[in-house]
Amino acid sequence: MILGKWNKSVILSYIGLLSSILGIIFCMKVQINYAVICMMVTGLCDLFDGTVARRCKRTKEEKQFGIELDSLIDVFDFIAFPIVFFYAIGFQEWYYYPLFCFYGIMGIARLAHFNTIVDNNNKPVPFYHGLPVTYAALIFPLAHFFCTLFFPGILLIVIGILIFVVTIFYIIDVPVPKPKLLPSVGLLILAIVLTIFYLWVL
Repeated sequence: MILGKWNKSVILSYIGLLSSILGIIFCMKVQINYAVICMMVTGLCDLFDGTVARRCKRTKEEKQFGIELDSLIDVFDFIAFPIVFFYAIGFQEWYYYPLFCFYGIMGIARLAHFNTIVDNNNKPVPFYHGLPVTYAALIFPLAHFFCTLFFPGILLIVIGILIFVVTIFYIIDVPVPKPKLLPSVGLLILAIVLTIFYLWVL
């Protein structure tokens, strides 16, 4: 007997995980453009994996497995991967390490809090409490793109400020609406455009 659930309802979650693994490898090779593309792919997989899963006929056990899988993958995709990315783009001095720890701890705390809300309500919520860690896959690629294209000299300053601000918003209890279909399609188009730039322009 093979443990786990292996069906189409979790395909996008696993694709996102594979993209993160590749992204970390690209970071280690200092192939930053490819790493950024992987981060965006990871974010898109997370954006649409819930929609795909809900369209699949699932047992209660399969639904619970999907919830647990999504949360565990989020730790890898949007906490571990970005930290490796930060290091690869230049945050390599020892005094940046506390910032990485702060980012990691607060991100984990946000995920745990979100899981608690889902478990207690036992149904989807119309908005997030605090900024979802998945937004890292949008915020940091966009910041890297604009700084690389227009202000390369202040890349580390901008990203450093964003790391701190984003981390704070992970734990501040502000309502963040869930993206609807139209914004999600817009993010998909934006990711495609940025990918083209990273592959053929930058």
